[in-house]
Amino acid sequence: MASPTARLAKDYPWVKGPVIASAPMRLIALSSLAVEVSKAGGIGFIGASSDVSTLEGYFKDARQLLRSHHLQTANNTLPIGIGFLNWGADLPLAIELLRKYRPAAAWFYAPYQISDLVAWTNETRQATGNATKIWIQIGTVAEAVEAVEKCAPDVLVVQGVDAGGHGLNRGAGIISLLPEVHDTLAAKLKGREAEMPVLIAGGGIADGRGVAASIALGAAGVVLGTRYLAAPESVITKGYRDEIIRASDGGPHTVRTSVYDTLRGTTEWPKRYGGRAVINRSYEDAMAGMGDDENKRLYKEEEKKGDMGWGPSGRMTTYAGTVVGLVTKTQSAKEITEEVREETIAVLKRMHTIATDGWMAMSRL
Repeated sequence: MASPTARLAKDYPWVKGPVIASAPMRLIALSSLAVEVSKAGGIGFIGASSDVSTLEGYFKDARQLLRSHHLQTANNTLPIGIGFLNWGADLPLAIELLRKYRPAAAWFYAPYQISDLVAWTNETRQATGNATKIWIQIGTVAEAVEAVEKCAPDVLVVQGVDAGGHGLNRGAGIISLLPEVHDTLAAKLKGREAEMPVLIAGGGIADGRGVAASIALGAAGVVLGTRYLAAPESVITKGYRDEIIRASDGGPHTVRTSVYDTLRGTTEWPKRYGGRAVINRSYEDAMAGMGDDENKRLYKEEEKKGDMGWGPSGRMTTYAGTVVGLVTKTQSAKEITEEVREETIAVLKRMHTIATDGWMAMSRL
């Protein structure tokens, strides 16, 4: 059986290792970000909204941006991926677009129930002749087992609770979650190793040290979200990006909550999900007992301030992970992808040297 890295190389031949993907952040990661990440040797994902009526425009934009860059693909696919929120997206329309544009990967996330994932997986494979590979994001061992048993994904995105934006309210960090997912699946699939999905780590990763650690834990690659918010290709305001660069010490200064969904009117998410964001006045007032109606009114007023509405004393939402303190400057998606890859290689080489030198020193005792 081919190794996980060999399988990724076969399915995404334009990609350089270690494999770095950009998260399909809803209405933030669109054509420009996805294409720039793929051009830099990563796997760029467009984050479709729950309303996929605008998705064809993103596909057209991506195809145009890629026209002069001949990235090698498998099965004549488009060298980017598409991420769907399965709780709200229009399945028939999405399948029609997947059949027409054949992206290299389709990332499924946040269904109301497992039957939704089954339907999306089966119809995508049928529509694209298995050319579009299936990525399913999970946040617990139980979710991983169920997804593999019911959907047999090509890739399982294992997301720890440090991730920014929407994730499970209850879960584990990537350091404990990824090895347990790997070991549990390996035991259940003993004798059926070909059914083992490739594991991609997400949540709490922003640089080469995090990527190297994820590889040590058993991942074949990683996905970054918060780090790419500093890229001008991400579709966010200057105020949002400035707050990402300003914020630090993400453990105590971010929180996973439903407060921001309430204020923004994005309350369709399954109840087990909350959105991790930088703590600001909106959250602090909610915790102090302010009612939703008043908080919503103040949020609407804050929108009139433009970029000045972000920050710890502002009210606008800054979705970000606990790694936000490692994001300290604006960089292009290309620069981020290449820098993180180079850092990872350097860290892995240093780890090898330390291990080798340490073993030799011990052998002389």
